[in-house]
Amino acid sequence: MSHSRLLLGAFGLAVVVDLLCLTAGFDAGHTVAKPLLMPLLALWAVLRRAPRPLVAALLCGWGGDVLLLSGAEPAFLAGMGCFAAGHVCYLVLFARHGSRYAVPRARAALLALGYATALVTTVALLWPDLPADLRLPVAGYSLLLTAMAYRAAIRLGLFTGLGGALFLLSDTLIATGVADWPQPPGPDFWIMLTYIAAQALLAGGTLGALNARRAPAATYGEMRAA
Repeated sequence: MSHSRLLLGAFGLAVVVDLLCLTAGFDAGHTVAKPLLMPLLALWAVLRRAPRPLVAALLCGWGGDVLLLSGAEPAFLAGMGCFAAGHVCYLVLFARHGSRYAVPRARAALLALGYATALVTTVALLWPDLPADLRLPVAGYSLLLTAMAYRAAIRLGLFTGLGGALFLLSDTLIATGVADWPQPPGPDFWIMLTYIAAQALLAGGTLGALNARRAPAATYGEMRAA
């Protein structure tokens, strides 16, 4: 078995352990499992020849994961800063390695309208219920996150786009908790499930798109050599 498959298996095991611990309310297990997730995914991406901005984005996510294990507000803001840095890395990734023609212009325009509407509506609804000192940071972070999700959808294919959308959903669930809105049963489980799926789809979708792009070039090179 290759090293990349072993790492992917270890990542899957850490995911199962983390989600089971959240379901069972076993906080100590979650505290151990959660910080393992993004380093394992990042190492897998490295072995798959991932671009540096993708690896950097996953490691920024790891920093945010660790900081958000604390319930203190300074740690929450620092964690938000780590995730914001990760979104910047994703935007750099999409700019450098994405395709301008991944989706038709009409679909890109509809996606832009949909994401802009979701951003404005969500921030407007959350604003009155957020703590005053968190309103501007949350609004700024939401703008960056939405930009990342939109660019993922129009630059690197379906799976990467789904990853961006799930990241937006996961962080919206966090924001509704901060605003003290009613939460679904087991909110931490749903936040982690959507977050893990988001990061996995962003990584896997990006690598899948880049590998598909490399394959025709390799085939052409083999034909020329023959």
